Amino acid sequence: MFKPNPSAIRTLALSSRSLLRPQASSARRWLHAQAQNTTRTNTKFLVAAAAGTLAGFVAYQGLEIGGDVHAEARTAPGEQTMNLSLQHLQVESALANPGVYAWGDNSGKVIASDSKEKVIKTPRRLPFFDGILLRDLQLGQDAGVAVNDKGDVLQWGNGYSTGIQTPEPTLKGKNIERVVLTKDKVIALSKDKTIYTFPIAKALQHDGTKVTESSWIPGMSSTSDIAYRVLKPELGYFETIKDIAAGREHLLVLTSNGRVFSSAAAFIYPSRGQMGIPGLRWETRPAGKPADTLQEITSLGLHKISQIAAGDYHSAALSTTGEVFTFGDNVHGQLGFEYNPETNIYDVPTQLTLTPLYPAKSTTAKITSITAGGLNTYLQVDVTAANNRTSSEVLSCGTGIYGNLGNGRWTHMQGTPTKIKALSNLYEFNETTQSTEPIRLSALLAGATHAAAIMSTSATSDFGADVLLWGNNEFYQLGTGKRNNSSVPVYIQPLDGVPATILADTKAFTGSSSRGESARQSGIIGGAGDTESARITGGEQVHRFQIASHGKTKDGKKTAQTVVCGRGNSAVFMKAL
Repeated sequence: MFKPNPSAIRTLALSSRSLLRPQASSARRWLHAQAQNTTRTNTKFLVAAAAGTLAGFVAYQGLEIGGDVHAEARTAPGEQTMNLSLQHLQVESALANPGVYAWGDNSGKVIASDSKEKVIKTPRRLPFFDGILLRDLQLGQDAGVAVNDKGDVLQWGNGYSTGIQTPEPTLKGKNIERVVLTKDKVIALSKDKTIYTFPIAKALQHDGTKVTESSWIPGMSSTSDIAYRVLKPELGYFETIKDIAAGREHLLVLTSNGRVFSSAAAFIYPSRGQMGIPGLRWETRPAGKPADTLQEITSLGLHKISQIAAGDYHSAALSTTGEVFTFGDNVHGQLGFEYNPETNIYDVPTQLTLTPLYPAKSTTAKITSITAGGLNTYLQVDVTAANNRTSSEVLSCGTGIYGNLGNGRWTHMQGTPTKIKALSNLYEFNETTQSTEPIRLSALLAGATHAAAIMSTSATSDFGADVLLWGNNEFYQLGTGKRNNSSVPVYIQPLDGVPATILADTKAFTGSSSRGESARQSGIIGGAGDTESARITGGEQVHRFQIASHGKTKDGKKTAQTVVCGRGNSAVFMKAL
């Protein structure tokens, strides 16, 4: 297998390409020959992506500075074909058999409604969704919400109604494309950019005030099946709603003009500054208007916002120029500021600065993406050094008591953003440009107490994208099959397990066996030594979970597999594109 040296990977960023090219060419020629055995080509051969270490360190074509090129051990031709085809197996299976896998907390009957199990320890396929593409999927502790490819909302779980064995359609005929969950409401965004809000509970949906809806027949009308409200921010001409994000009690709305609106989004009115409007609370809410009236966050008016994110009780907004503004609860440092008991609530958006992390004047850092969940905030940053070499880094702040920070430490609170080393300063070689490029994340998903990262892949590649998870594992939501929390990103086994014919020889691996024999056989083992990098060694291929980042189903529909991090649970589904 590839034996990456993390220090060598980082050194590579500062090394001359001319020194590396002869070894890289030799390795690439052999690897390409193996790829042809499987009748596949790949111009941007991402065989390095996350192939080497438990924490996600990615080998740059298996190179070690000053050392040999380490590629898969050369075996018989038949074995070479089998080993390489394994990298495509999960992608082909996902496209041929679309579906939903889920695992973690099942106390609310969100994963297995027909099971008495309180937790589902490993990924389990949900039969109801077999062969179905979804537009979106969200999981709470006791409520599941999905949007099918027709745009109808489906719900299940005890929070919706006890005794429900299969998902039931609730909001229908609205062409919904995205949903988010609060403590007790579903917020849905339609393709025509209308926002709908309605209770999670089935009883409240049917007991509430129904809406009179117009019919496609002129002069005719009907009453809606469930009680819902439409939220309408005051938009300008040609301005539309671009995105929504929600915490436990609040909603954020981003418009096409870069403006941000917020509102209450639960039966409890927000009180921790997460709506970004100074002094706003139940007693000072706008008189004569519904409690969930959307209000513009005017203090962001001088900045065009491109992305929004919401944790349980805090919010973040990213501008087009790479500035991040955070507001809300900062008890655990989730706003990116050190905790101050006198000012642990910020009701005015405040800029988060990265100067302490990158003090050198010759270094520039631009935040390119934000994610929030629970009591954490995550940042993806492009860092450009004096030599114009750009690297990608992932930072985190907030609570780390469950390992949520991903930095190898167990910290109660972290105000200043800290680097997730396993996902930072990684590179790959681009065959087209004949140069090294930073490896970025294609997505970072945050749940209540755990998170997942999806590594980027070439749009022309038929390889899958690596997925790593970290944080709280109390309900087995990491999918490792064990209950140990993880403070560093880790791989898990393929969703359908590893065929017995290709299980690795466990004697070839080093590291902890706490993850169980089956996990060791698939190469998913605990690291020994450096807890921040969790590096591993071994003599066999690591059979890790990968998603189909793009492709088409058997009937020609475009799709991409993605990951969901919920409240103590996780899921993977095929997204309709």
